[in-house]
Amino acid sequence: MRVNPVLLALLAGVLGLVVGVFGVLAYAASQRQRRELAEISEPTVPEGAAEVLGVIGRAYIVADAIDGVVRASPGAYAFGLVRGHTIMNDRLLEICARVRRDGVIEEARLELPRGPLGEGSLILQVRVATVGEEYVLILADDRTEITRTEEVRNDFVANVSHELKTPVGAISLLSEALHDAAGDEEAVRRFAGRMHRESTRLTALVQDIIELSRLQSTDIVDRAKPVDVNRILEDAVEANRLNAENKDIEVILGGRSDAAVYGDAPMLTTAFRNLIDNAIRYSPAGSRVGIGLQSRNGMAQVAVTDQGPGIAPEEQERVFERFYRIDSARSRHTGGTGLGLSIVKHVVANHGGEVDLWSRPGHGSTFTVRLPEMDPADIRESKQGVPA
Repeated sequence: MRVNPVLLALLAGVLGLVVGVFGVLAYAASQRQRRELAEISEPTVPEGAAEVLGVIGRAYIVADAIDGVVRASPGAYAFGLVRGHTIMNDRLLEICARVRRDGVIEEARLELPRGPLGEGSLILQVRVATVGEEYVLILADDRTEITRTEEVRNDFVANVSHELKTPVGAISLLSEALHDAAGDEEAVRRFAGRMHRESTRLTALVQDIIELSRLQSTDIVDRAKPVDVNRILEDAVEANRLNAENKDIEVILGGRSDAAVYGDAPMLTTAFRNLIDNAIRYSPAGSRVGIGLQSRNGMAQVAVTDQGPGIAPEEQERVFERFYRIDSARSRHTGGTGLGLSIVKHVVANHGGEVDLWSRPGHGSTFTVRLPEMDPADIRESKQGVPA
């Protein structure tokens, strides 16, 4: 039987067409499978979640089942929690693992270095929870400033309690001794004198604590006006006149500034009074305390120089701390509370200025305050005017 050649050619063509169609279908199925695998390997945040995360006001990280970062806020990178698509904190990875395993929301506090150098650190409060079946959400809140403020407040309360305990206890013991020595006139005079010194110290301490608390709760913007620095310094010197005369110390005020500063006159007077008082306390009897005022580069510059024992370099950074005393025994003798320089620094900072210290042991100390001066045009337009 002979096969028609035309029929054979037709059958071959049909067979080739069928094979081609199957090839095209197989290629399309392969491409579709590849796209599906690619979509699976690149997880994304569920629809709408990104918009919600954008308004929560915290740094956030969304991680997948293998701790790969799917999405993270700029804050998470700034804190150093994320680099590329990787979570960099080991403790945070441990928390994520527990949350996936137990399904329970966890909170923790992390302390992170600010950078590769220095001792600065960040305090972060983190909250970790599961989202859906495969994601973990990490929220991070910067608590550094709040933590620092709480520590300062706690230290202040502890220091105040300690500082008050000493004179109060001394007065209590002296009153008992005074009662027991009622028949001894010389002992009565001696104990009474010591009670007077301790009560004076206690009064000064309470006044400084009240003053510092008032300064911290006062906004100078509401009370500020053009202030004549020349008049402020004259008042501060006069307030210390008696203390200087008692130690036979000459206080010399020199220089002048024709520009005013914008601020609160009573607060500035308190700051300079404390600065001059500190110089008098630590200067030897019969010496001098110099106060110089000048205008330089738009700043009113006040330098207070004493002839005291000087301050060692390692102590100079701490002299502005509350209740810090270089020599506690000498401070008790001079009657210092340890708050005077802290008040000075706080007032000057509130007025947009700065205070620094130059000192060498055996050569005295110079405290320099710089305050921004007002433009003459602003003074003319001020309704308050410069105090007479």
